[in-house]
Amino acid sequence: MQDIHLTSEHRMFQEAARAFCEQEIAPHIEDWEKDGIISRDAWLKAGEQGFLCMDFPEEHGGLAAKDFRFNALFNEELTRIGCAGSGFALQNDVTAPYFLEMCNAEQQARFMPGMITGETIAALAITEPGTGSDIKDVNTRAERDGDYYVVNGAKTFITNGILSDVVVTVVKTDPDAGHKGISLLLVERGMDGFTRGTNLDKLGLKMQDTAELSFSDLRVPVENLVGQEGKGFYYLMHNLAQERTSIAVGSISNAEAALAETMRYCNERTAFGRQIGKFQNSRFKLAEMQTEITIGRTFVDQCVLELNAGTLTTEKAAMAKMWCSEMEWRVVDQCLQLHGGYGYMEEYPLAKRMRDARVQRIYGGTNEIMREIVGRSMGF
Repeated sequence: MQDIHLTSEHRMFQEAARAFCEQEIAPHIEDWEKDGIISRDAWLKAGEQGFLCMDFPEEHGGLAAKDFRFNALFNEELTRIGCAGSGFALQNDVTAPYFLEMCNAEQQARFMPGMITGETIAALAITEPGTGSDIKDVNTRAERDGDYYVVNGAKTFITNGILSDVVVTVVKTDPDAGHKGISLLLVERGMDGFTRGTNLDKLGLKMQDTAELSFSDLRVPVENLVGQEGKGFYYLMHNLAQERTSIAVGSISNAEAALAETMRYCNERTAFGRQIGKFQNSRFKLAEMQTEITIGRTFVDQCVLELNAGTLTTEKAAMAKMWCSEMEWRVVDQCLQLHGGYGYMEEYPLAKRMRDARVQRIYGGTNEIMREIVGRSMGF
């Protein structure tokens, strides 16, 4: 975030997050990407230093920091060192609101302390093999049977799918009620009938464990229902603005980091006896990228402040997610071009940044859906 929006407390947090990322995360990225999963030890260290679920209440061990600027600053530091796929943002930005705002006191006491310390890793299961961005079309069924819901179905592309200890799972409790028949259940590790597929091999975000989840006559206690039955769609819509803001923050951060790396390269690399950055084409491209990033950063910071104030609209969050992820791709692609053949080499960070950037236009709702949301808000 821009300094103008940060207090001294935010800057102290930023410095601590930077030190943590450089000391505890950066040295292990290569190994985690080879393994296809981040270590649980990293989660425990993040929790120990207060970087998980910062907005959870103090009574459960949290910081009660209901300010998304802290989330954004942590995400920015992770992205800066090339660790966009840790899964921490999924815990902090995407799943935490369900526990903070929709879960009851018993559920909060059961899950919040572990989510803060990193002992409990959470996931959100929406996408299914046969359905994508249209949430109301999910086919996973949950039929009430006394004190249990019997769940059958499957989910795919689930971030934290291997490591997760609790999964906020989107189910149909009334298949004939459309979006009013959707509910959320907390599925826990070790429940009979809950199985995980292999860790999916992705183009980018290599260290982020992503899996298919299957439910076969899974019996979930009624006390694991999140909020009210039939209200799941509304809960999802309420939280998607924060998720999409988080994606926009990551997009801006990755573009900023790519540009910084490219500026260093353009100062060091020479061609025809001149620094690459001294050529008019290079200067113009760098200027264009700096301008786009500045525009995006200003917009995203405004969205973060509106999110804090509770005034961020679904449409504006969709705009931020769509535009920033598209801009990120343009910038990373141009940065790679300015690196020439070296940008295509794995030893340079641009290749990884490009792979990691590609999914930003897909998850959190594809950018085509974002355009649909914005277009409908305009009356079309």
